[in-house]
Amino acid sequence: MKEIIKTICPKCGKEYTGAPALSRLDNTTLVCPECGTREALESIGTPSDEIESIVAVLHHHNLGTED
Repeated sequence: MKEIIKTICPKCGKEYTGAPALSRLDNTTLVCPECGTREALESIGTPSDEIESIVAVLHHHNLGTED
């Protein structure tokens, strides 16, 4: 059985599992997928409220609660 490794994101402080994202801020730091998504959306000028909506949809999908 494969061991699940939990990591703490240095940007938001939340625990996550799975593959990290490479921070766009320094191209060195590994951050959680959510922070990576936020940074990507910010880099293309997505408004904050739209970023929050997108992240909420991703959470909904990743939790398997889509209708």
